[in-house]
Amino acid sequence: MVPGVSLRDGDDDRVRRYASTFADLMEMRAPAEQVGRYLDRHEGWFRRCAAPMTVQPHGSNGYVLTLGRFGNFGFEVEPTIGLELLPQAEGVYRIVTLPQVTAGTGLEGLYDVDFNAALRLDETSPETEEEGPLTLVRWELDLSVWIRLPKVISLLPDSLVQSSGDHLLRQIVRQISRRLTWKVQEDFHATHGLDCPPRRRAQF
Repeated sequence: MVPGVSLRDGDDDRVRRYASTFADLMEMRAPAEQVGRYLDRHEGWFRRCAAPMTVQPHGSNGYVLTLGRFGNFGFEVEPTIGLELLPQAEGVYRIVTLPQVTAGTGLEGLYDVDFNAALRLDETSPETEEEGPLTLVRWELDLSVWIRLPKVISLLPDSLVQSSGDHLLRQIVRQISRRLTWKVQEDFHATHGLDCPPRRRAQF
């Protein structure tokens, strides 16, 4: 790998890009203003809800997460990703990639991640007065991962390598995002003394 050139910009034929988009929904039994105040104080809920993933603060709005060990075709990596939770802007919360968080970890040159998520608050009218206010937190994620595969994997059919990687990426995001979604929903209601809605089936 050429120094100063990221995996996404290089021309190494061993580097594969895998990408997907995802969407999901959280039901919060509270007004949007209250949900927004909770999301603004991410230094509390983010670390609680990301567990058992290892989380380290990075600056005022960033976190470095170790996601766990994943692999395919006998090639395994324990990815670390830096995420920045940007302040709310016009009702939208964005989470983006923090660059350079793998420096000095020995993982440089193995993978690169482009993570872009957006959360929007949609307060809806309850069907009955007894139900109280309801806010739907709609989130969308665009995710791209570049991985520098071992040379031996290049011997496999190109379509198999691509489809297997795409499948693995979906499985990782489904596993992590669903767990995080549930835990945020449960944490919000627990910290506010509210009954938590039942878990929804994933939309992806």
